[in-house]
Amino acid sequence: MSKTVFETTRKPIAIGSDHAGFEYKKAVKQWLKEKGFIVKDFGTTSLDSVDYPDFAHPTAHSVESGEAAFGILFCGSANGVAITANKHQGIRAGLCWENEVAKLVRLHNDCNIICIPSRFVALPLAQEMIETFMHTAFEGGRHALRVNKISC
Repeated sequence: MSKTVFETTRKPIAIGSDHAGFEYKKAVKQWLKEKGFIVKDFGTTSLDSVDYPDFAHPTAHSVESGEAAFGILFCGSANGVAITANKHQGIRAGLCWENEVAKLVRLHNDCNIICIPSRFVALPLAQEMIETFMHTAFEGGRHALRVNKISC
């Protein structure tokens, strides 16, 4: 079984959002810093309307290159950032809307980016899902066989 992303705290956590996820990103970034984590913020920096790929791509690249331990992406539905991040060959971005899903995307899919729909989950649930994501290790075994078939 692999280590949990929580056990790789020497690397920063990459975080990004569009305007719809900006407030959650700001709050989660502060929350993580208070817990002692280093957070690399890839924007956006305001509520002004922006294009989510402009922030999802650099967040995903940071995780894919190994610069960051894992990533967190926010947008209104989380679909846009998940689709964008998953265009990167080394990324498995999971869209999470409840805590059990956050656990399963790590346990069974070895996701390295959690995507959270800020218009559909409360901030405390978003934080709970991030905690779960960070503390869950990839189960491997039969799931590793499946995950290894994802890349084109």
